[in-house]
Amino acid sequence: MGGPNLEVFKASHPSVPTLTQPPRHLMLRRQQFGMYIMFPIAIMYYFGTNLDRRFSVPDFWPAPETTHKIPFERDEINNELARLKARRLERRARRLEGDGPGEAGDRNGN
Repeated sequence: MGGPNLEVFKASHPSVPTLTQPPRHLMLRRQQFGMYIMFPIAIMYYFGTNLDRRFSVPDFWPAPETTHKIPFERDEINNELARLKARRLERRARRLEGDGPGEAGDRNGN
């Protein structure tokens, strides 16, 4: 016993939107859009606050006194070159001292 107002009171069909509630596929799209927007913002907020305290390793970088210093003066450069030459000659002498007649190409000690 339907009348002309039957369509208003009928349960809504997915293809027929009502005025009070948007269709389900639009609600799903809205939720996906919210996740796409809010997830990166939440990650940036969580990892972006207190970065120094959260991700720092104590004494990771060496102190400036213990790192190398680039020589700029002429005598500092000559001293550094002499030190490197002495170290190279010491390693060469040690390498030649250990080599025998059959061990010339053996650097791994095998």
